Amino acid sequence: MPSAESNSLHVAIIGGGITGVILALGLQKRGVDFTLYERAPAFTEIGAGIGFSPNAERALNVIDPEVYRVYKEVAPPSDVEEYFQWVDGYRTNEVAARLLIGVDAFQGGRRSDFVDAWSKLVFANNAKFNKEVASIVHKQDGRVSIEFKDGTVEEADVVIGCDGIKSRVRQLVLGEANPASYASYTNKYCFRALVSMEKAREALGADRTTGGDKSLNRFMYNGPNAHVITYPVAKGQFMNVLLVISDPNPWHTEDGKLTATGSKAEALRAYEDWHPRVKAMADMLPDQLQKWAIFDMYENPAPYYYRGSVAIAGDAAHAAGPHLGSGAGFGIEDALVLATLLEAVDARLGGLSQEARVELCHAALVAYNNVRYERTQWLVGATREACALFHWQDEEVGGDFEKFLPKITERFHKIWNNDIDEMVEGSLGEFESVLGGKLPN
Repeated sequence: MPSAESNSLHVAIIGGGITGVILALGLQKRGVDFTLYERAPAFTEIGAGIGFSPNAERALNVIDPEVYRVYKEVAPPSDVEEYFQWVDGYRTNEVAARLLIGVDAFQGGRRSDFVDAWSKLVFANNAKFNKEVASIVHKQDGRVSIEFKDGTVEEADVVIGCDGIKSRVRQLVLGEANPASYASYTNKYCFRALVSMEKAREALGADRTTGGDKSLNRFMYNGPNAHVITYPVAKGQFMNVLLVISDPNPWHTEDGKLTATGSKAEALRAYEDWHPRVKAMADMLPDQLQKWAIFDMYENPAPYYYRGSVAIAGDAAHAAGPHLGSGAGFGIEDALVLATLLEAVDARLGGLSQEARVELCHAALVAYNNVRYERTQWLVGATREACALFHWQDEEVGGDFEKFLPKITERFHKIWNNDIDEMVEGSLGEFESVLGGKLPN
């Protein structure tokens, strides 16, 4: 890696999930030197379904058109208008509200498929595996030393923690005793499974699966204290089924994990008073299920996303529930802003003193924080509000879909309509503002 005297920047990325891999590819495209450190033996992601909102799709193209091309190879194509369709899953099983998405937009698939495809674009010598962070120290010269649990030590000019909801880097940035270093239970859990499309069609019918027009047919079934989401993945081979259930109890597991053993019987109990079609969906699931607790950063939000030359991004910074389908998308936005700012730093390093290099790195992370903080914090709260709407827990709305639609539309449109080019330009403007118009020397 470059030394302190080098004219090039070196960035350490901690975590090889979606945010980390996309940041790596953004830096790679811009010629910024980096090493990605992943705690697992290889790039891995849980093989559950994921969707990418229109803002995330636009950001992928700006990060690197090749990244976007690979995304479109993995995602199922569609040449018809798509809608989110909300069904009264409790009373009638009828579509009660629709929101236009557009044509060939908000595509999805299995997380593992996307990470596997994108990770193949990362230069092999820029990734190191079986690397779990133990500690991070700012050295006297301003560079950052990273000690891993295997005893090895690496250095970088900038460290970006993309290590997810249980982020070790967040703990080191905010302090291990700080409640904001840890996500908390939202009192929601989910069961999720990939069901063969043939089996899904038997339970749901053609109009609620792929349909004759090859629409992706994304449906959400709303009702009291729960909801169900279905949509095709893997180019129509499987139906992703997500059952989200409100839970009055605290989450506790002996090993501290966010998953526990569950069963189809438990899922059926949660929907026992619902419409028979919804109960049929729950009955499609295997007898033994994994139960996923939904944690987020709402109760104890990170007050900032950086300290010195270390920052956090994606779920490590602002973990939100899945209910607006935008956690990964906001991580991609983070990655684009960081790649843009770190490219700007790299372009200015020639002939600068080490002190000036550090000042530039700090300014870039301050600008990142300032540009991203408000929007990403809004998402965490908006996601909780959305789930309350789906579960008929909003006292003003309840099960009234006429009141529901404008409220949920407002939240989705705020996510989707983000001007990506303006975000990039704004981040560079903020960088200049933080520097005060003066070039360090």
